[in-house]
Amino acid sequence: MVFSSLIFLFLFLPLSLIAYYFSKNKNWVLLISSMIFYSFGGIKFIYVIIGLTFISYIGGLLVDSSKTNLTRRLSLVGTISLQLIILILFKYTNFIIDIINNISNFDLRVVNIVLPIGISFYTFQLISYVVDVYREDCEVQKSFAKLLLYSSLFHQCIAGPIVRYQDIAEQMEYRKVTAGMINRGINRFCIGLAKKAILANHLASLADTLLPTTMDGMKTSSVVGLWLGLAMYMLQIYMDFSAYSDMAIGLGLMVGFKYRENFDYPYMSKSVSEFWRRWHISLGSFFRDYVYIPMGGNQLGLGRTILNLFIVWALTGLWHGAAYNYLLWGLYFFIFITIEKLFASKRVGKRGKGISHIYLLIVVLFGWLLFRYSDLNLMFGVLKGMFGAGDLPFMDLRTSLLLQNNVFFIMVAIVGSTAIVKLLDDILSDLSNRYGWIANVTMTFEVVAMPVILIVSVISLVGNSYNPFIYFQF
Repeated sequence: MVFSSLIFLFLFLPLSLIAYYFSKNKNWVLLISSMIFYSFGGIKFIYVIIGLTFISYIGGLLVDSSKTNLTRRLSLVGTISLQLIILILFKYTNFIIDIINNISNFDLRVVNIVLPIGISFYTFQLISYVVDVYREDCEVQKSFAKLLLYSSLFHQCIAGPIVRYQDIAEQMEYRKVTAGMINRGINRFCIGLAKKAILANHLASLADTLLPTTMDGMKTSSVVGLWLGLAMYMLQIYMDFSAYSDMAIGLGLMVGFKYRENFDYPYMSKSVSEFWRRWHISLGSFFRDYVYIPMGGNQLGLGRTILNLFIVWALTGLWHGAAYNYLLWGLYFFIFITIEKLFASKRVGKRGKGISHIYLLIVVLFGWLLFRYSDLNLMFGVLKGMFGAGDLPFMDLRTSLLLQNNVFFIMVAIVGSTAIVKLLDDILSDLSNRYGWIANVTMTFEVVAMPVILIVSVISLVGNSYNPFIYFQF
């Protein structure tokens, strides 16, 4: 994985950018680069993304050319059904087999299926394209190559954000890259790389050290160690996924694409509903616009609203993984969001901000416990251990030493998950507009800081064996 990261940073990315900037047909350069990039994860999986794109391409043409509402609707349903069947076959076959075995006397064998990287992301993108053509929110794309470029853009095809075709349709035809965009893109990419290589990877190491992987591992745990380990995992998963979104946005800017933000400092939220408006924004908005609202949203009465929320959050959980814990994780948030909508929507704003914020962090913390453990027995063991069950010591030497040796690093990670840095950047930007010398100092700092951040990130990548993105599994 380290070798692949270095190949990407020092061979693939520079060569693809050079080819892009000097080519007359920039879309073809991007498409070829994206196909090469995607082949790193297994060249056979190129056929999957090409096949799903072809289904969407034909489906879009059929929807657009259909003369009646019935044929348009049948074309839409048929296209989406084929896409979902392929996604289910790759991602959920063994989960379905496991369910059948558990509720029946069958003893079906699991199938050896390798999950194509990013299939959930580009499948949802292609579904949104066909639906938007059906709704006439965008024009049908008559070039298969351009639709394939949309689904396979190497900036974001394997770990998001989920980019809607209507947002970049015009950019695919007409876009201009400026020096300012390249500069912002490089800065954003370097920041994302640092969040991953320096912060997320080290947080992952701390979480893996403190959180047991087996029931026997509980014997060497402590109450404080379990709480601290889960807090490190909470920070890790934010740094990990937001880092990829940062890099995707940065890479997009380098070639003229402007992707929407995917995170808005979710840990600063004061309610679960607000958290999910800030966390993985592209996924939340997808389920809202293509599932929740089409089912009726909150317009068909209380009972139907709760049912719609249940379906959305069950799907949200399963989207993240084919396992019971992901389903329970989605339904866990369904419970809190339903409670907030029914009883606490007005009270949340009236409570003290501190209390609301603490409530949110506690809810999300225990949610990540569900997210981490596919072994539910182990998950419940960790949960009980966090409250002192099992005769665990309150504090052990390992936890104490880890906390002492990493206290500064943990503080940096906490600050990095808040809007403090952005607030300071906004203040500096405002001052730079007023005072030229501040703009010069800021520019000089960026020129010096970004290469340093890049170098430190590369050193961290080389020295760390843990580098995969958590969201690659989706």
